[in-house]
Amino acid sequence: MYSHINDKLNILLVDDTPDNLRVLSAILTTKGYEVRKALNGKMALNACQILLPDLILLDINMPDMNGYEVCQKLKADEATRVVPIIFISALDDVLDKVKAFDVGGSDYITKPFHTAEVISRIENQINLRSLQIKLNHKNIYLQKTLEDLKAAQLQQIQNEKMVALGHLVAGIAHEVNNPVSFIYGNLEYVRDYVGDLVNLVEAYQQEYPNSTKRIQKIEKEIDLDFLINDSQSLMDAMYRGAERIRSIVLALQNFSRHDQASYKRVNIHQGIESTLLILQHRFRKTNYRDSIEIIKKYEDLPPIFCYPSQLNQVFMHLLNNAVDAIDLQAEQSQAKKKGEGFTKAHTICIGTSAINNDSGVRISIADNGMGIPEKVRSFIFDPFFTTKPVGKGSGLGLSICYQIIVEKHSGKIIYNSTLGNGTEFVIEIPTVPTRDLHTSREKTLGNF
Repeated sequence: MYSHINDKLNILLVDDTPDNLRVLSAILTTKGYEVRKALNGKMALNACQILLPDLILLDINMPDMNGYEVCQKLKADEATRVVPIIFISALDDVLDKVKAFDVGGSDYITKPFHTAEVISRIENQINLRSLQIKLNHKNIYLQKTLEDLKAAQLQQIQNEKMVALGHLVAGIAHEVNNPVSFIYGNLEYVRDYVGDLVNLVEAYQQEYPNSTKRIQKIEKEIDLDFLINDSQSLMDAMYRGAERIRSIVLALQNFSRHDQASYKRVNIHQGIESTLLILQHRFRKTNYRDSIEIIKKYEDLPPIFCYPSQLNQVFMHLLNNAVDAIDLQAEQSQAKKKGEGFTKAHTICIGTSAINNDSGVRISIADNGMGIPEKVRSFIFDPFFTTKPVGKGSGLGLSICYQIIVEKHSGKIIYNSTLGNGTEFVIEIPTVPTRDLHTSREKTLGNF
């Protein structure tokens, strides 16, 4: 941007000859320019620091610091490198002109100069600078538009994925729930029927202790005593299995929230527990490590208004990342030890607490895995940035978490990480976001 004085373009004249300064100053002043003067290179550099000129007319032959040196210092400074510099010199050799352009000069005027030529060249450089500024503004606008478009595309992609996932999970949960409910509901009757039959057999044994050889043979073949004792164990195992499937189906329904309003008041702990249940297979023992211990430090929380399925998605991303970090560290450690036993206990700690007199909630998810390298920490929330190998991650997870927490829930997400010792992500969400903010975001971003 130009730095104008009284809305006039300002030009800095640098020449060690006072007569030259007076002549040029008079010419430019009559043309409506604001003129400042400097008798040497040091004064010129100080003048640029005080107020950035729109253009500099610079003499070459000056004591202490010549025009080439002044130009090099100006072009080396981020603040002054954009200012066009026109050299004015009595040196008319081609090499002098070439050197002037090499050090960053925009034009070259040979003394003695003509007024019309000076004005024309000045106007030409100022017009070029004006066009450059406009072009830079357009580039900035286009870059911002491109970033907004990428963010919108990312949001749309995630919307479609979550809608599809919601339909899939809800459909599976519905289809599985019906037969499981049938099995679960009838197991109690089967248990009673088997018990009645066992009682009947025992009654027959008591009433007719001297059974026939055929009955004795059958009792021996089927090992009646073992069958009676084991039948109850089998029924208990099937009952626990059916109960387990029911809890998984319920967790799927809670995770997808497909059958509920998108924005509602919920208990955060329910969403965390549903996500943990779905991810249980990832916490089990592998070839590189023992099972991961989940440590819960829950405090009493007020219900919060939110998009439950989106928050569940955040929990899913953060917990998956925590497991990935632990697995990576475990694999590298095991490779170094060449198959020796596991030595490190792996943990994921999940903590919750109320903040600011129940005006918000805080959720922390901390692992003791690999940690985040210092050089990539400023990029982890950028879309499509990932440190995972090809096929292991798209780089969308943390970017989506940021959008969900910050843009959709008026909250914040921060992290602390120590390389080799783990990472902690901390989420803070207001209990009741501003309704106007929620409404505007719902219209622009849509629902998952």
